[in-house]
Amino acid sequence: MSVLLNKDSRVVTQGLGATGKFHLQGCREYGTQMVAGVRPGKGGTDFEGCPIFDTVSQAVEKEGANVSVIYVPPPGAADAIMEATDAGIPLIVCITEGIPAADMVRVKRFMEGKDSRLIGPNCPGIITPGEAKVGIMPGYIHKPGRVGVVSRSGTLTYEAVHQLTLAGVGQSTCIGIGGDPIIGTTHTDAMKLYNDDPDTDAVIMIGEIGGNAEETAAAWVKENMTKPVAAFIGGQTAPPGKRMGHAGAIISGGQGSAADKMAALTAAGVTVAKSPADMGKALLEACEKQGVSVKS
Repeated sequence: MSVLLNKDSRVVTQGLGATGKFHLQGCREYGTQMVAGVRPGKGGTDFEGCPIFDTVSQAVEKEGANVSVIYVPPPGAADAIMEATDAGIPLIVCITEGIPAADMVRVKRFMEGKDSRLIGPNCPGIITPGEAKVGIMPGYIHKPGRVGVVSRSGTLTYEAVHQLTLAGVGQSTCIGIGGDPIIGTTHTDAMKLYNDDPDTDAVIMIGEIGGNAEETAAAWVKENMTKPVAAFIGGQTAPPGKRMGHAGAIISGGQGSAADKMAALTAAGVTVAKSPADMGKALLEACEKQGVSVKS
């Protein structure tokens, strides 16, 4: 059992420039079924045995693609997401950074009521260790297990995973949701998935300054979560009005500070790490409080 992605997932790559080709190879080497690529005007050709189509709908029809990963440059990325949605792809992962917020507003409206789920944009992707990965996550640091990881930051995702693996704690599925102001899957969405997954026993949630997504997730966790949760909030020393790394990581209007987020999570019963070096330790502490063993 896994969340969203498994060994049976069949992935189409949208955007076969140098980046798309590089990560298609990396995902395939990890064991992911990379069944097709989409590059308009190049249909009927292939990339190292992977057939290329002009449209996503052709990849769905011919190769049974049910996951899309998007590396299309920012000007065309929103259209790529909507094309995958139109083709009925259940899981769409957009790696592209720098998509205009106005374009993402259009995407969000377009996807309302549709059956497709978007992860990202501006994210590292998703990985179910030992089964499949989609995106740019380094597979070798991951270990199959029973801890879910959800994060706005790619780098902090890798750090948390590395700490868990070194401690002998494997991961069920790791989701990089992206750091833009407008994204598809939120922290709360991911927590619901993990809470319902019988093979996820605990979760690390990584957030950062800006917005109120972490406070919203904390409220949901307090009322609904049945599993141990640890968290870390990046940007604790950031001054108000200063954007830190991600487009969504900015304190404005008196909202979105690290202190507020950490307080909300603590009040929800979440074990909050004060330093990124302590994320793995915080997860183990959260599990110990509830008598849950996650070491394999």
